[in-house]
Amino acid sequence: MDLSAPDQEIKQNTAESDLVDLFLTWKQENENCSTRTISKYRGLLKKFGGYIDNDFGAAELKILEQFSGGWLHRAGYSAASRKVAVAALRGFYSFLAKRHFIDKNPAVGLVYPKIGRKLPRFMGLKNAESLLLQPDLDSLSGLRDSAMLALLIGCGFRVAGLCGLNESQLIWYQYGEVERLAIRILEKGERERLVPVPLEAMLLVQAYLGHHDLKNIDRLLESGDQVLFVNMRNRHVPEWEHRGELRRLSCRTIDRMIKKYAISAGVPEDQAHAHAMRHLFGTELAESDSSTLQIQALMGHADPKTSGIYTHIAMRKMTHVLDKGNPLSKMDTPVTALLNEFKKGKLM
Repeated sequence: MDLSAPDQEIKQNTAESDLVDLFLTWKQENENCSTRTISKYRGLLKKFGGYIDNDFGAAELKILEQFSGGWLHRAGYSAASRKVAVAALRGFYSFLAKRHFIDKNPAVGLVYPKIGRKLPRFMGLKNAESLLLQPDLDSLSGLRDSAMLALLIGCGFRVAGLCGLNESQLIWYQYGEVERLAIRILEKGERERLVPVPLEAMLLVQAYLGHHDLKNIDRLLESGDQVLFVNMRNRHVPEWEHRGELRRLSCRTIDRMIKKYAISAGVPEDQAHAHAMRHLFGTELAESDSSTLQIQALMGHADPKTSGIYTHIAMRKMTHVLDKGNPLSKMDTPVTALLNEFKKGKLM
């Protein structure tokens, strides 16, 4: 197939080493890939370029398999990391083939490595409750922290999405006889979703926004919007420049905040992060008989298979089914009499 004039001109003026940048620019602008994904793809494709001396057009399927398999494995890459490499290579060569930089796509037959899917480690309800009770509600920073924790627990937000919130993303609507809050959040490649906010979190957000100290903070952006959750200090800028976008909290600050409250509350270290709260949110949706599609919509998963994981860890629901139907409960066992005594005393 002949190249169109624009494609021919681009091909003639693009060096082999520039193809990666061309692909990643297109991917970021057209598929809204996150900065983190673009960075990972760039690193892996640059490594592949070094592997084949940047002669991308000469690569064959066998070369792609050797790089994404044995070479990356020996370099210490896990199966999950090699899966990302395969995705990068498949996308890259599909891009080159569709724009006629190469005659044939060698990555069509490149398969993903098989990896197991880990069940997420979620925070327990008691631990989430203890964490939420740590902030001091008499201070602006304490109210801010409590509101953010409530949104992480009650809406399953990712930290980056929470940090990026502006006040215009708070949507007030009528639900029956009362006014309710929803949040239009942008996460992972600027994917947008509208999430209803639990009443408890709504009240904490309102209390934070109504705090008299917040009125003295300049959080106005050039767009006319306002940063929602603000930092109280920024050592990297003079006090008179500490306004607008520079008032926005960083993901690291929120991570440190969670860990600080987790230590005070006695929450285990492996649960002291925002994703453990997100997993709690997904698990409780599954416990409450939410469908996979409902979980997917509320959590913003691109793939419903990801949402389906939470049905596997809905322990209260499975325990109820087990206690109702397991064969041991329908026969005499060596501990049946003891178990009956425990039940009479409401110990079980």
